[in-house]
Amino acid sequence: MTQREAIFPAERHALYEEHGYSAAIRSGDLLFVSGQVGSRSDGTPEPDFERQVRLAFENLKATLSAAGCTLDNIVDVTSFHTDPENQFGTIMAVKQEIFSKPPYPNWTALGVNWLAGFDFEIKVIARIPASH
Repeated sequence: MTQREAIFPAERHALYEEHGYSAAIRSGDLLFVSGQVGSRSDGTPEPDFERQVRLAFENLKATLSAAGCTLDNIVDVTSFHTDPENQFGTIMAVKQEIFSKPPYPNWTALGVNWLAGFDFEIKVIARIPASH
């Protein structure tokens, strides 16, 4: 049976401990990353939307890195948006910078009405490189 291993980015463990979940779970060669938001170091939302999206990706990168992964190891993305119609342009511009060339990961985007004070959240599944 494949064991689950909890993964936490540096200096963010207390946040997850407080809320009772893991930043990511490694299972075999897959990494299942919990939704990452644009939270500042104190856990509060970044008020500027574009910066919030960029910070969510930075938090995602930190979690991936803790498992020996990069954005290139992502195979599946799910993102959550509180106002997709008005946010789409900003999100697509940031997405194009981060995933600038094929092969692009799968991506499912969902409109939601609540993200605990945030306006964007991203969760992913990544394949962990063989060297880790």
